[in-house]
Amino acid sequence: MLQNEPVDISKDFSHLQNEIYVAGSVTQFNAETGEGLLQWQYHKWVTDWAFNTGGTHLKKTEQKEIFWKEHEVHPVLNFSINFINSKTIRLRIKTKKIFTQKAPSLMLVDEPVADNSWGTKKTENEVTYTSNHGSIKLQKERWKLSIYNADGKLLTETLALDLLDVQHPKSMPFSFVKRIEDNSQSIAASFSSSPNEKIYGCGESFTELNKSGQKIILYTTDTQSAATQKMYKPIPFFFSNKGYGMFIHTSTPVTLDFGFTHSGSNTIYVGEDELDLFIFLGSPKEILYEYTALTGRSPLPPLWSFGLWMSRLSYRSQQEVENVAHRLRENKIPCDVIHIDAGWFKDGFNCDWSFNEETFPSPGKMIQHLKENGFKVSLWQLPYITSSNDLFNEVIEKNLCVKDEHGNVPDEDAVLDFSNPETQAWYEEKIKSLLQIGIAAIKADFGEAAPYKGLYHSSAEDMQTKVCRHPPGVQTPVSGFYEHNLYPLRYNKILHDITYDVNAEHIIWARSAWAGSQRYPVHWSGDPEVSDIGMTGTLRAGLSLGLSGFSFWSHDIGGFFSAPKEELFKRWAFFGMFSSHSRVHGLPPREPWEFSEDFLQTFRFIAETRYRLMPYIYSQAALCTQQGLPLLRALLLEYPNDPNAWMLEDEYLFGNNILIAPLMEENAINRNVYLPEGKWVDYQTKQVYQGNNWQMIEAGKLPGIIMIKYNSIIPHIALAQSTAFMNWEDIQLVVYGDEEASGIFYDDVMKEFVKLKAKDTLDKRFTLYNYDSWQKQ
Repeated sequence: MLQNEPVDISKDFSHLQNEIYVAGSVTQFNAETGEGLLQWQYHKWVTDWAFNTGGTHLKKTEQKEIFWKEHEVHPVLNFSINFINSKTIRLRIKTKKIFTQKAPSLMLVDEPVADNSWGTKKTENEVTYTSNHGSIKLQKERWKLSIYNADGKLLTETLALDLLDVQHPKSMPFSFVKRIEDNSQSIAASFSSSPNEKIYGCGESFTELNKSGQKIILYTTDTQSAATQKMYKPIPFFFSNKGYGMFIHTSTPVTLDFGFTHSGSNTIYVGEDELDLFIFLGSPKEILYEYTALTGRSPLPPLWSFGLWMSRLSYRSQQEVENVAHRLRENKIPCDVIHIDAGWFKDGFNCDWSFNEETFPSPGKMIQHLKENGFKVSLWQLPYITSSNDLFNEVIEKNLCVKDEHGNVPDEDAVLDFSNPETQAWYEEKIKSLLQIGIAAIKADFGEAAPYKGLYHSSAEDMQTKVCRHPPGVQTPVSGFYEHNLYPLRYNKILHDITYDVNAEHIIWARSAWAGSQRYPVHWSGDPEVSDIGMTGTLRAGLSLGLSGFSFWSHDIGGFFSAPKEELFKRWAFFGMFSSHSRVHGLPPREPWEFSEDFLQTFRFIAETRYRLMPYIYSQAALCTQQGLPLLRALLLEYPNDPNAWMLEDEYLFGNNILIAPLMEENAINRNVYLPEGKWVDYQTKQVYQGNNWQMIEAGKLPGIIMIKYNSIIPHIALAQSTAFMNWEDIQLVVYGDEEASGIFYDDVMKEFVKLKAKDTLDKRFTLYNYDSWQKQ
C-alpha cells in the first residue's frame, strides 16, 4: 500500500481465503433491556461455473477443521438495541466474546444515556419499539431490523440471509469477516436501499453531493486536489432523503458502498470488530441536530475571523507583511487578518515555531503595529518534523513522535504523537509562546498522514479503541489502524484548547478533520486546482461538509496550485466572500493590486459588500452554533419537501435568508438559478422573482447572484476597513418585503438574539430602510 493511500475495508470481504459469518437468527433477546444474542452462520466463498460464466458465492459450512470441531462453527454473540431519545437509536454488535472495556470517546461530547421514550410490543418472533417519530422492528427467526417513520413507511432494513437466496448475490449480506492472515475481524452492516434514494454527508467530499451510486472510503488523506474521491475530512455520518441518518462511531477506516456494487443495498464496512451505530429519524435538519448533540456543535468563532484573511505562499519578512498591510489600507480593501504561511522560519518548511530573527527582527512590535491598524496575525505550522529540523533529535530522544510498526523511531519525517501527554505538553509550550506575543490564530495544516502502521502512545484513559483491552492505567502502543483517522481530531483539539486557554477565542485554521472536529473551528478545504473544476469541487465539498455537522468552513480563493487566472479569481472571490470565512491564499501573486485596475475595483466591492453584511453574517453564525447547522447551506436543509432542492449543488443558502448562486463557468455573466417557494428579491437590481421556479438572472457589479428571501430583514452596518472599527451602535435594517418582514440580530455583548420585526418599535441602535430605496451601498 502506498503511503497516504486510502484503506478500503470492503476488499477483505471478497478474498476467497477469508471466513465470512452471516447474521442468522436471534437466539435470545430481552425486550426490556434491548440485549440479546445473535447466531452468525459460518460461510466460505466457493467458485462456480454455469452458462459459460464463472463466479463465486457464499456457501454455509458446518465444519472449520479437517477432523475435529475444536471451535464454535456458528458463534452466538452479543448485540443490543438502545434508545438515546425519541429520534435516536443505538445498535451495538460484537463479533467476539471477549469483553472490551472502552474509555470515553474523543468523538462524543458525553457517553449517551439511554431513555425510555419508546414503547414495546412483543410477539413470539418479533419485537417492535415505537416512539412519536418512528419505529424499529426486530425479527428474530432470520435476523432483520426494519426501521419505519412515524407514518409506518419502511425507511430501510438489514439484509442478511435473505440476500443469499438468489444464485449469485451481488452485494454483501450483514456479516463479519475473519481474516486468515491474522484472525482480525471487521463488520459489514448491510441495509436496503429504496428507489430514488439519495444519500448525503460523509464529510468534505469533492464528488457529487448525492452519494447514491458511489463508493466512499473514509480515510483521511492529503488529497492535493478538489477533483478527487479522496478527502481531507471524511466523516462517518450520512443521511437519506427517505428520513433517516446514521453515524458509525469508530476511528478505524470505513468504506461506504451506497448502491455502488448493487443498487438495492447500502453497506457499511467498518474496520474494527465491533459495530457501534447510531440511527437517526427525521428531516435533514432534525438529523443534523441529533447528530451534533452527540458529537458536539461548533462554538462561535470571534467576530474578526469573519473578516477577510489575506495570504499567499508565503510572506517571507516583516517588511513584506507590513507592506501588504499598508497596501490593503491604501487601496481601501477591508481586511482583518494577515496570514504568514511557511515563510516565517529560518529554514524553508522546517517548522521550529520560532521567527527567523533576520527576516522578522521584531515580531512583537510588528503584531502590535498591525493590531493598531485593525489586523490580526495568523501563522502556519505543521506536526511533521524533518530530519534537517533542529528539533528532530529532541523529538526522537524524548519519544514525542509516532514509531513504526516494529517500534523503531523514524530517521526522516517524525510525526508528533498527540496521544502522548508528554508530546502535548511539549507542543503546548511551543504554541503558547507564539500566542503570548499576540498571534491570534494558528493554522493546523496537514494531519492526514499519521502512519497507518505506526505505533502510538495512546493509553487506556484517553483512547476509545482496542487499547482498552489492557488493564486500566497501562500505557500500551496502539496501531495507526485506530489512530490514523483520530489524529486530526486530536490535532484540532489540542491546538484549539491551547488557543482558547491563552486568547479565550474559539479559532484555529485546520485542514484535516474527523467526527467531532466541528467543535474546533474553522476548517478550510485544502489545495484546489486553479480551474472551474477546482472551484466546482470546492463548492460541493463545502456543502457536503456542512451536511456533516460543520458550521464553519473556508477555502483558498482563486485556487491554490498556480497563479490565479484573473477572470476565475473574480468569480471565486464572490464565492469566497459568501462563505462562512474568507481567505485569499495560494501561489503568488494573490494581492488584488497585483492584477488589473478592473479586478482591483471588483474585488474591493465584493469585500465591501461582505463587510456591510457583517451583522447578518455574525448573527446567522451565532444561530448555526445553537442548531448544528452550516452557514453555507445546501437548499435541501431548508426545503426538504422540494425535490429540486435535493439536486442542487452549485447554489446555496447563506444562512436563513440569503441565496447565493456563483458564476461557475468562464466568462459567464448570467446563469439559471432555481428559487425555492415564495418570493425572492435580487440584492443588486431589487427585482422581485416568484419562487418554485427556474430564472435566468444576470449578474451585476458583483460577479454572482445574491437573492434575498422576501419578507426578510437583513441587518447591515456602515463600511469599515476592519471589524475592529465597526460601530455596532448604528445598525441599518434593510426590509426586503412589507410590514410582516422579520429577522434576527445577535447582540454579542449581551450574548442574546434580538428579534426584528418591521412593524415593531426597535431600540435606537436600529434604523429601518426599505430595500427599494436603500442608499447605504
